[in-house]
Amino acid sequence: MSAKTVDRREMERTVKTQRAGRKEKTAKKRIKNSKRTRKIKRSSGAFIAPSFLGVLLFFILPFLVVIYYSMVDNPISGNFVLFDNFRSILRNAAFMRAVKNTATFSLVAVPLAVILSLLLAVVLEAKLPFRSQFRTFFLSPMMVPVASIVLIWQVLFHYNGAVNDFLGVFGADKIDWLKSGYAQVVVVILFLWKNLGYNMILFMAALASIPKDILEVARLESATPFQTFFFIKIRYLSSSLLFVTIMSLINSFKVFREVYLLTGDYPYDTIYLLQHFMNNKFKSLDYQALSAAAVLMSLVMIVIIGLLFIAENHFGKDVEG
Repeated sequence: MSAKTVDRREMERTVKTQRAGRKEKTAKKRIKNSKRTRKIKRSSGAFIAPSFLGVLLFFILPFLVVIYYSMVDNPISGNFVLFDNFRSILRNAAFMRAVKNTATFSLVAVPLAVILSLLLAVVLEAKLPFRSQFRTFFLSPMMVPVASIVLIWQVLFHYNGAVNDFLGVFGADKIDWLKSGYAQVVVVILFLWKNLGYNMILFMAALASIPKDILEVARLESATPFQTFFFIKIRYLSSSLLFVTIMSLINSFKVFREVYLLTGDYPYDTIYLLQHFMNNKFKSLDYQALSAAAVLMSLVMIVIIGLLFIAENHFGKDVEG
């Protein structure tokens, strides 16, 4: 056997040994990584478990109970009637009036809350004098308790209140605002007064996070402020618009607290909301109608929020980092 052949075989053995060593190191590293991954998963699960149990106990299980109640004739006998409760509630005149009023209120109040707060954020983004004072002014309603808000609105919109006194200077007749066709307008003003400041701060934070170099390029390309706002800023604000819209939608259902304190169980027809219907059904222990209404309301909310997410994903996907 020649020396050349021996050298070649020795070299092959060396290469095989090195490869085996690398494979062994790789295998050890994989085992180590897998152990580390399992450890991270266990620790993450331990941290998440209390929150998950809380959500399961206080949200998921009660909602499953509501679904069960909506499909039985009463909680005691528990006889399944499937969709009879839903059919009954859809024929209920009070429920349909509450749905109509709630939908009308949300369709008016939520877009106004989003658009007006965005306009305020754009205006206050400029270097105006007393800008911090303006922000404080718009945020102050968040610090006012609900009872105080109700008292303020009673002073303003009572039959002998400040608004009627002011309009009387111009010769206008007195109006019982909360017992007239203007009742929903009063509630919309109340909703906007409470929520504009919070939404405005969210939009101001989002506007401040838009990359300055993109705005500078738009300015150098002679883009008008209108074009910069609609073709650049709005695209970067898509996720904030989604969040503010969802929060405003949720808050539009919470306005029931103020309306209830202002007007009681059975307010004027135009401000009889879904929460009034549910509250009255709860008082009369009609759990089947209450549960069916809650399930229908949840389904509608899921569809609306799903459509909002789809729209945000479509318009904001090209600016996600």
